Amino acid sequence: MNGITFVHPKMFYLLLLIPVFVAWYIWKQKDTRASLQMSSLMPFGGIQPSLRVYLRHLPFALRMLAIALVVMVLARPQSFNVSQNIETEGIDIMLAIDISSSMLAQDFKPDRLEAAKDIGIQFVSGRQNDRIGLVTFAGESFTLCPLTTDLTSVANQLNGIELGLIEDGTAIGVGLATAVARLKESDAVSKVVILLTDGVNNKGEVAPLTAADIANTFSIRVYTVGVGSHGTAPYPVQTPFGTRMQDMKVEIDEDVLKEIAAITGGQYFRATDGKGLAKVYEQIDELEKTKIEVIETTRKSEEFLLFALLALLMLAIDIMLRTTILRSIP
Repeated sequence: MNGITFVHPKMFYLLLLIPVFVAWYIWKQKDTRASLQMSSLMPFGGIQPSLRVYLRHLPFALRMLAIALVVMVLARPQSFNVSQNIETEGIDIMLAIDISSSMLAQDFKPDRLEAAKDIGIQFVSGRQNDRIGLVTFAGESFTLCPLTTDLTSVANQLNGIELGLIEDGTAIGVGLATAVARLKESDAVSKVVILLTDGVNNKGEVAPLTAADIANTFSIRVYTVGVGSHGTAPYPVQTPFGTRMQDMKVEIDEDVLKEIAAITGGQYFRATDGKGLAKVYEQIDELEKTKIEVIETTRKSEEFLLFALLALLMLAIDIMLRTTILRSIP
């Protein structure tokens, strides 16, 4: 950003002298006009005023302009340039999302998985300074997207998640371990896993708390999110007569999820509906703010020289006019 400022702006009060000088000059002109009484002006009718008559007030105007320029010099004008260096301290985030069949339960609208996808996309879109990756897990885990700053790609991968692509089950430990493996080599100051599940660990070779210890070793915080209403939830079941809705008990191992969060320095959240899940992501967004540091540099340079030279030029022209073509003009 460029601009100009004055070190001594109060000097501009000196400009108030110019109207005083102008008034004095006008008053003085009344006493310098010669008069001659003539019976008739007809003999002088064709005489045109000389150029010197038109220029007679120019020296005074030049002196007033020179005074104004000197005042500018005394006010000491400076130009300045302000530049900003913006340093961002991004966060590396891995989303680990449960895609077991129980995520089809419809206590969320339209179901748990679709709600998790939609709200997850909103979360990703708001983290413009971070790298984000995506892991899905059921009976086993799979990395859909490694850490990247291409948030559109992450959102597209989230939107394309479907059930049935990997073995069914709930391998929380394996899902967390896969996310940790993607983060352990990161040199980011903050490394985070958001683990979302609606069940109890029942598959996989890595226990959830073992994966939490590994995460803690690499200074990775884990925010765990349990999704599901309390009691029962409507779940689509295939029958000989087609798909029917059946209420099934909601089972979330909250104790394990809380311990995972406690071991890694994260937090546990429970979301019982879509609005609650959106609120969870908002809370995590607030807890994991990207650090943005703005360093402002101002460079100043003196600009009075141009005004000083112009003032000298005005005075030089004034002297030249009064000693040459306007010498005989009072």
